[in-house]
Amino acid sequence: MDLGKLTTETRNPNTMRLDEMSVQEMLRQMNEEDAKVPAAIKEALPEIEEAVKTIIDSFNQGGRLIYMGAGTSGRLGVLDAAECVPTFGVSPEMVVGLIAGGERAMTQAVEGAEDSVALGKEDLENLTLSNKDTVVGIAASGRTPYVIGGLEYAKTVGAKTVTIACNKNSEISKYSEIQIEVDAGPEVLTGSTRLKAGTAQKLILNMLSTCSMIGIGKVYQNLMVDVQPTNEKLEERSKRIIMQATECSYEEAAAAFQESGKQVKLAIVMLLTDSDREEAANKLTRSKGFIHQAATE
Repeated sequence: MDLGKLTTETRNPNTMRLDEMSVQEMLRQMNEEDAKVPAAIKEALPEIEEAVKTIIDSFNQGGRLIYMGAGTSGRLGVLDAAECVPTFGVSPEMVVGLIAGGERAMTQAVEGAEDSVALGKEDLENLTLSNKDTVVGIAASGRTPYVIGGLEYAKTVGAKTVTIACNKNSEISKYSEIQIEVDAGPEVLTGSTRLKAGTAQKLILNMLSTCSMIGIGKVYQNLMVDVQPTNEKLEERSKRIIMQATECSYEEAAAAFQESGKQVKLAIVMLLTDSDREEAANKLTRSKGFIHQAATE
């Protein structure tokens, strides 16, 4: 493929004299270019919605969300997957980030990894991919062989496939059922897709994981009720969440937090329904983790 035809590789006419700009001019120009990203994503909301519904379906079947990409795209997928664990209280296996070249590629380039179709397939085979899973291939250029190899393999096992590209009519879109394509225009620094393309990818990944977790009951109102209180700061946040969800006092929240075994969601249901720990747990089980339903049954 002729890289010169890709929007992400073309020169931005607004920054042709980037090296001559003052710091203030550089910052203003970058800010103006970054502001174009949300508007470009807005055009892809129908495809993003379809992807979220697909991921929710995978989760409800006991399947996983698997991101795969190379370079910046891969790192962003790994980051989003890692953040799901403390934010939503899920296991590391539920949302997985794969990067071409493995863990070492998070901090340094691994020669040839992104160009290997076979490696994309191999990484998914090692996860024992199933037809319950959803694979999201991420590539700013929209042409990464590693991602294409993974998507081709995913189809053979019946897994759902989604692609995120920062060029229209991208190559990887040919290999997925749901195609998310966002064109925010050429980069401030020609070809540096860690900039606008990376920002677009990060915003889309935020949408996919957050909205999917909301869709399986991991959020009550706009509160992180499955947050994992792994340190003192998060324990205090947990108590505040309980207070905000139930309008109780700090002392009541702290007591329910301890009684629930430091499970925020359970403590909230205990207070909302005036139930003991066991009864509240049964209510949550019957409501499949949705507090609204547990509190009104």
